[in-house]
Amino acid sequence: MKDQIMQIDIGVCTYRRASLDEALLSLAVLAVPENARLRIIVADNDQTRSAEGRVEALRSTIPHEIAYVHCPASNISIARNACLENATGDYLAFIDDDEDASENWLVELLHTAEKSGADAVLGPVRSVYSQTAPAWMREGDFHSTLPVWVDGEIRTGYTCNVLLNLNSPRVAGRRFNLALGKTGGEDTEFFSYMHHDGGKIAFAPEAHVYEPVSENRAGLSWLAKRRFRFGQTHGRLLQEKNSGFARLKHIGLATAKAGYCLGVAAVCILVPVPRYRYVLRGTMHIGVVSGLLGVREIRQYGAVEGAA
Repeated sequence: MKDQIMQIDIGVCTYRRASLDEALLSLAVLAVPENARLRIIVADNDQTRSAEGRVEALRSTIPHEIAYVHCPASNISIARNACLENATGDYLAFIDDDEDASENWLVELLHTAEKSGADAVLGPVRSVYSQTAPAWMREGDFHSTLPVWVDGEIRTGYTCNVLLNLNSPRVAGRRFNLALGKTGGEDTEFFSYMHHDGGKIAFAPEAHVYEPVSENRAGLSWLAKRRFRFGQTHGRLLQEKNSGFARLKHIGLATAKAGYCLGVAAVCILVPVPRYRYVLRGTMHIGVVSGLLGVREIRQYGAVEGAA
């Protein structure tokens, strides 16, 4: 009913990032969908309550209710699950603690959700590069995130810009895999299983969020490591669904794709953008082979705490 108030929760998982302040302030100036109220859940994934002071300092600035949840430690799946478990609304949106939401972010996500009837709606993550980033990286925009269509549908997703319909039976009770909480890939698995169980994933092209590319991510090695892990997750999911000859077929196909991509990269040796694009695509396919062979995903989260 039009006069019924809808609640939309916004989950922000954080781990020792000063950028949390800017992310929360971007949520303070969101356009609120008609007949809706917003509630923010900050899931602090640090061993100590390091984000609590930041949240408390901003409460008076932000016109929405904020729930602070301490959910240690250094495992992104624990933080994502804490958002799901503490959500009390009709929808739950996720945004990262180093992203800024555009003013109409939620309006666009919700419009697509209601129009499509989808269980999850993805939006684009637009990367913002500094002038110190390599020219080829800025020109090729290697960090932005968009969904991938396969045969006209989206079969998996990501949590850096998404709206979940908590009333959907394909979403209710679903949780992120704790075993992937330090490697990444927990969101790929979450949405892949949701889709496998009949869930529909839609895309809202105008629901932008913006992510500054930090200096430690503005390098080929970081991109290659991330693409390799993407491939590992995809390979592991294929491994779970295939055995025997079917698995060998996937290994052969991924190996051939990797060889092709690296061969094209060699041909493009003098043209940086396509060269690096094919190098990274080949690295992803090598990761697929690794996942199909049962190699565990490389660790990406909790390194700061481990080093300390």
